[in-house]
Amino acid sequence: MKKIICFALFTLVFSSLLSPVWADEFDDTRTMFEDAGLANRFNNAHGYALFPTIGKAAFVVGGAYGKGRVYVLGNVVGYTSMAQITLGFQMGGTGYSQVIFFQDQRAVNEFSQGNFEFSAEAEATVLTASASAAAKSSGSSATASGGKNNASISGAGYYKGMETFTITKGGLMAEISVGGQKFSYSAR
Repeated sequence: MKKIICFALFTLVFSSLLSPVWADEFDDTRTMFEDAGLANRFNNAHGYALFPTIGKAAFVVGGAYGKGRVYVLGNVVGYTSMAQITLGFQMGGTGYSQVIFFQDQRAVNEFSQGNFEFSAEAEATVLTASASAAAKSSGSSATASGGKNNASISGAGYYKGMETFTITKGGLMAEISVGGQKFSYSAR
């Protein structure tokens, strides 16, 4: 048990080092998602949460962590972080960017309450290429990414007012796991 706790702490520290949050990193991340075909979603969504880098590492027990900003009608309204713990067949480490679009104010309010979410995931990442599928309490999704320079994104549409997209930044990871995510939110 002590080894698992030490590994989890190491994972969180390691992933937080992978998550520098600089002002233009948010602009660069948004541009990366827009170039991948999501420009209309940024323009039409009521708001979004943007995570420039989420670091993820695992060996049987895994963890992920990243910091982001929440935007409503184009303005920063708060800050968010995501922490994830998983258990299953998994090994390696990866970094990715994530955006969560909010269809309306109700979805923003629900997100800002920091609801816990269970998930089951399958992912394979080699360098900057990735393919993944997920079944979550917030809906299912599938993504494929050739990296930030030639990203390909697919989504299932809004589910309960939210829609999530990711772009792999790099790493080496294989995963079939079950776990949970927790988003925290603090107003600006």
